Amino acid sequence: MLRTLAVENYRSLRDLVLPLSQLTVVTGANGSGKSSLYRALRLLAGAARNGAVAALAREGGLPSTLWAGPEAIGRAVRSGRSPVQGTVRKQAVGLRLGFAGDDFGYALDLGLPIPSPSLFSLDPEVKRECVWSGPALTPRGLLADRAGPTVRTRDANGAWSDDPHSIGLTDSVLSEFADPRTTPELLLVRERIRSWRFYDQFRTDASAPARESRIGTRTPVLDHDGGDLAAALCTIQESGDATALASAVDDAFPRATVEVTATDGRFELRFHQHGLLRPLAAAELSDGTLRYLLWVAALLSPRPPELLVLNEPETSLHPDLLPALAALITAAARKTQLVVVSHSQVLVRALEGTGATLLELEKDFGATVLSGQGRLDRPSWHWPKR
Repeated sequence: MLRTLAVENYRSLRDLVLPLSQLTVVTGANGSGKSSLYRALRLLAGAARNGAVAALAREGGLPSTLWAGPEAIGRAVRSGRSPVQGTVRKQAVGLRLGFAGDDFGYALDLGLPIPSPSLFSLDPEVKRECVWSGPALTPRGLLADRAGPTVRTRDANGAWSDDPHSIGLTDSVLSEFADPRTTPELLLVRERIRSWRFYDQFRTDASAPARESRIGTRTPVLDHDGGDLAAALCTIQESGDATALASAVDDAFPRATVEVTATDGRFELRFHQHGLLRPLAAAELSDGTLRYLLWVAALLSPRPPELLVLNEPETSLHPDLLPALAALITAAARKTQLVVVSHSQVLVRALEGTGATLLELEKDFGATVLSGQGRLDRPSWHWPKR
């Protein structure tokens, strides 16, 4: 399980170190940094697929995602005696992402390239990258140590390789050196990160993929767009926890049931609701009903990931459905680690009542901070130096 998440210089996340538990709920006012935290997690997951550079490009490039405030905020600024203003930088420009768990940790430091005439001169480069064993970064626990284009890895006996390896400045150690024969630990870390799953506000409009019938195949993992909803629900009924599915539907819609039919291999959803003479097809369901069924399929997956991250799952749901959603999330957290980003106080209170860890974000001079967290309250974390 991940115990610590660290982000530095990503948008409003100037210097954030958060504790994580089996079920972590992140909340806060609009603009407090919840979405930035969610995107930082996705960016961290992309590093395991060599996708960090492409992900940053979609956000406008590294310069547009870096912390836009001053490097340090002094006492004079905080007391109001002096305005917020820039100063001469003392540290290298960099975006840093990392996590630490019970058995492994990972840190990634992305920076600007050396100026050159290349048209790719804005591609961020990996300045430092480390993978270690144990809950904290220590020289003895290092499994892979990368500085710029040079990588050192340990062999099966724990000794450093005789000759350092070379790596592309935009490539990740996790994708280039995860070999089951020479570096099985790196392979394990990479596959764990690649198993992370993210769901962010399913579409429920009239032309949403979840409303259409399609050829069905066994679907243990719901697609991010929800287009294979019927197949995913059928897979849960046949190969997963059919009782939990029926209970989740009944909790939200008393005496309602879900059925999946197939015609020439095309799967269609049928929603039987008490009081109606015929079942409703997916195209007829309200936005809230369809979205709830999508969360049922995502959270009851027969193949739970190492980490499941939900971004504002309460969207389009009536407050009366949120206790049922909270119960569904709580049940899923028994099989996988969950991070839920939400601004719904109804959902937050329901989850907090089940023992979830509540993290409330707020702004301090433009920077996102964890409410009530002092310097001594932060989890232990050290970034590898360049």
